[in-house]
Amino acid sequence: MSGAGKAMLLVAGTVLLTSCASVGPQPAPLDLLIVGGTVIDGTGATARRLDVGISGERIAFLGDAGRERRAARRTIDARGLLVTPGLIDPHTHSADDLSAGDAGRRAALNHLMQGVTTVFVGNDGSGSLGQMDALARSGGTGVNVASFIGFGSVRREVLGDNGRAPTTAELERMKTLVARGMCAGALGFSAGLYYAPQSFAKTDEVVALAREAASRGGLYETHLRDEGSDNIGLEAAVGEAIAIGRSAGLAVHIAHIKALGVDAHGKAPAVIRQIEAAQASGVRVTADQYPWTASGTRITSALVPRWALEGGRSELATRLADPALQGRLRSAMSDNLRRRGGAGSLLIIGGKQRGRRLDAVAAEWKVDPVSAAVRILQEEGDAPVASFNMIAADIDAFARQPWVVGSSDAVDGHPRKFGSFALRWQQFVAERKMLSPEVFVNRTSGLTASIFGLPARGTIAIGNAADVIAFDPRHYAARATYDEPEALATGVSTVVVNGKLAVDGGQPTGALAGQFLRKPRRADWACPV
Repeated sequence: MSGAGKAMLLVAGTVLLTSCASVGPQPAPLDLLIVGGTVIDGTGATARRLDVGISGERIAFLGDAGRERRAARRTIDARGLLVTPGLIDPHTHSADDLSAGDAGRRAALNHLMQGVTTVFVGNDGSGSLGQMDALARSGGTGVNVASFIGFGSVRREVLGDNGRAPTTAELERMKTLVARGMCAGALGFSAGLYYAPQSFAKTDEVVALAREAASRGGLYETHLRDEGSDNIGLEAAVGEAIAIGRSAGLAVHIAHIKALGVDAHGKAPAVIRQIEAAQASGVRVTADQYPWTASGTRITSALVPRWALEGGRSELATRLADPALQGRLRSAMSDNLRRRGGAGSLLIIGGKQRGRRLDAVAAEWKVDPVSAAVRILQEEGDAPVASFNMIAADIDAFARQPWVVGSSDAVDGHPRKFGSFALRWQQFVAERKMLSPEVFVNRTSGLTASIFGLPARGTIAIGNAADVIAFDPRHYAARATYDEPEALATGVSTVVVNGKLAVDGGQPTGALAGQFLRKPRRADWACPV
C-alpha cells in the first residue's frame, strides 16, 4: 500500500473510533438536573457557573451538563438564580409542628419557603427522648430535623419544678437520661439557664451533665443564664458558658447571641473580645443569631422574678394573690420592665390581647403596666410577647463574626418563624453589603453543619445529601412582619430535600421528604439501656 493510502486508512480509522466513542454507552439519566445557575457551594468558595445533578437522595454530578452530555428525567432552568445547599436552622421551636398529626404543619412551609431544609429542635433545654421518638415516627416532615437532649426536660423529669439541688442519686438519674439521649442520636446537650426550673441549677450541676454529652461526641448548646442584666449579667453568663465547656471538655454554642435590654446595649464588642479570648485559650465557642430587634418570650420569662416561678404555674398564681408578697413581687417586675425598655417595648403576640402593646392595655384598663401584666397572668396564665430590646449596632457586631451562624428561634406569633433567613439576606447582603453571598451561604449551611457534626450536609459536593435550593437574589426577601407574622418569604423557586422536590417553580409540592437525623453512634460509647 502506498504512503498516501496508509494515511487515508489511518484517518478513516480515527474517525471511526471517534464516532464509536460518541455513540458508546452514556451514563444513566439523572433524576434531576439544575442547569444554568450560579453555584455557591457552602464552603465559602467563590461562586461559579455549574450544573447540579441529583440521583436518588444524593448529588451525583457537578459540571457542564451540555458538554458532558448528561441527561435527566427532569431539568430545571436556574439561569439568573443562585444554587446553594439547603440552609440549616440550628435553633427552632418547631418540634410540635414537625410531630403534628396534620401533614400541613409537618410540611414546615415557614422553613421551606426560605430555603431551609434542616432544622434543629430541643433547644433551650427542651429536648427529650420522647420528643425525639415522636419526630422519628412522625410520618414524614417537609424538612430534615435533628435534636438536642435538654437540661430542662431532664431536670423536670427527675426534680419537677423544685428549686433545690439534686441528691447524688437524682444527679445519677439525670446523667443517665443525658447519656440515653446522646446514644439515641442527639447532637448535644442543650440548656436554658435563664428559664425556671433550669435557672435554679448551679454551674457544677450543669457541668456534670455536660460531661455525659462530651464523652459521646456532643457539644453544649446554651441559652445563657442572662442575656442582659436580669440576674448575673451578660458577660458573667458568657463566662459561665465558657467555664462549663472548659470543665466538661466540650465545645460551647451560644444560642441567639444578643445584648438584651437597656443596661446591656453596646456590650457586643466586649462579649466578642471575651469569646475570642476563650477561643485563643483552646475552648471552641460558636454562636447563632437572628436579625430581628425584638426577642420572643413570655410575660413570665420577661417580667416575673425567678424565685416566684419555683413550683410551676400554680405556685405562681398563689404568689400573685398573696398580699404579703405584692411589694417584693411588683418591685421586681417593675425593674424587669425597665430593663426591657418599658411597657411600650412589649408587644403581646398571643392570647386575648394579641397585637397590642402592654402600655396600651394598661391605659385601657386604667392601671399601671405591672398591674396589667399581673391581670393577664391571672386571667390567662401567661402570654407570649415580642420584646423590643436590642439595638442595630450590637446585632451588626455579632453578625460580622466568623463564628456566628444564622438561625431563627422560630416561635408562633413572631415574624422570625417565617422570615429570619430571608431578612438576614436582605439586611446583611442585598441592602448593606455587610456579608458577601458566599459568606451568607457558608454561615447558613456549611459552617453550621461543621459546628454540629452533620455528615454529608451543608455543602454541594458529589456524594452529599441532595438538599439543594435555587433562589433569586434580587427577590429573596422576608414578608413576615410583627403585624403579619405568618407571611411566607419570597424569592425561593426550587427546594430539594433528600432528592425530592419540596418547592417547584416557587410552589410547595406537599412532599414530606425530610428525615430525622441522628448523630452517628460510635461503638466505644457507653450507652445505658
